[in-house]
Amino acid sequence: MEAGNEAFAEKNILVTGGAGSIGRELVKKILSKDVRSVRVLDNNETGLYDVALDFGDPRIRLLLGDITNEKRMMRAMQDVDLVFHTAALKHVPICEYNPFEAAEINVRGTQNCIDAAIANDVEKMIFVSTDKAVSPFNVMGATKLVAERLTIAANTYSISTKFSCVRFGNVLNSRGSVIPIFKKQIFSGGPLTITDLSMTRFIMTISQAVDLILQCSHETTGDEIFVLKMPALNIQDLAHAMIDYCHDIYKSPEMIHMETIGVRPGEKLSEELISKDEFGKLEDRGNYFVIRRNKNEQPGFLNFSYSSDSVALLSHKKILKILYENKI
Repeated sequence: MEAGNEAFAEKNILVTGGAGSIGRELVKKILSKDVRSVRVLDNNETGLYDVALDFGDPRIRLLLGDITNEKRMMRAMQDVDLVFHTAALKHVPICEYNPFEAAEINVRGTQNCIDAAIANDVEKMIFVSTDKAVSPFNVMGATKLVAERLTIAANTYSISTKFSCVRFGNVLNSRGSVIPIFKKQIFSGGPLTITDLSMTRFIMTISQAVDLILQCSHETTGDEIFVLKMPALNIQDLAHAMIDYCHDIYKSPEMIHMETIGVRPGEKLSEELISKDEFGKLEDRGNYFVIRRNKNEQPGFLNFSYSSDSVALLSHKKILKILYENKI
């Protein structure tokens, strides 16, 4: 599924949020191509230092800056061919309590990236979105929805730059996700906290997420939202699988008490990857869907709601298989 080397040969590439979980893996995979340079932009100085230390590649350019700074983004994109925009506020409860800051970064920051990309004649900009942007219930999802719309709308007034989005589910073992939290709780002997026993989520690995981003950058002609076809699971089932996995791999305690603590501010019990309103705008490309928001409405070909509570959920055995394969 991943795009070939020729798509990146001799390109100057910018990754915003490049010190984050997705950004770091994206930088790593881009460096395996014959790119000219990779500019890693982040407001996390220590994170940038770690990127340089871990990769040690002379093609890396470390840019300390914030996407809310218009002038910084204009300079960052000079002579850039391709932009991967992963920088964002991503934690639902934090965005709930800091809505203005979430809007500043996720909305204004994205518009700054769009403006800078157009001003510098960037070839393509790929925006990383989330299933929480579908029928949003929380601030984070609402800001990501607006950012999606801004990105797609940019195609209508951009002469040379193509804009598209990728929409993710929960990325397993990414920074701040539930798996590192479960591991920490298991290693400390519990309790393992579950927000709600019926909560379900779509999941993908970091590698799958990055491959989708790279494929999107290769195939996009602008005006598309790429959505990987991904499985869903019950969070309680993931917790049980994590207990078994950690006991087997790390010799952690076998018996861990679970505690239900209630849904956090802004959380939904299930998520949608594609809204019913988007069904008529879909193209099926095998492993993933493409949504064209400006496509004339056609009869939808999905005969179910693409939400995490209406699809078949992964079994305990299959969840364990994913944990083992990805060496969580």
